[in-house]
Amino acid sequence: MQHKLEITWFTLVLLTIFAFLLGYLKYTNTAFVALLLLSTFIKGQIVIDYFMGLKEVSLRYRLIPAIWLLTVLSLIATAYYLPL
Repeated sequence: MQHKLEITWFTLVLLTIFAFLLGYLKYTNTAFVALLLLSTFIKGQIVIDYFMGLKEVSLRYRLIPAIWLLTVLSLIATAYYLPL
């Protein structure tokens, strides 16, 4: 169990560093923004599954925060891509 949490934490750290580097290096074309939103969704889903403890519950309870996260990221993507 401890090993799984360490891998989960390490994955979150790597995805966060990746997102930081994209912003720091000012990569703002549409492909990188889509990649950033995808990595944010993956990080959110990891938090939902492991740190909120919803990995072992029924699907309907897992879908509530996942749909919320997808809605927020979709609105962010719409706000970014709309002016283009």
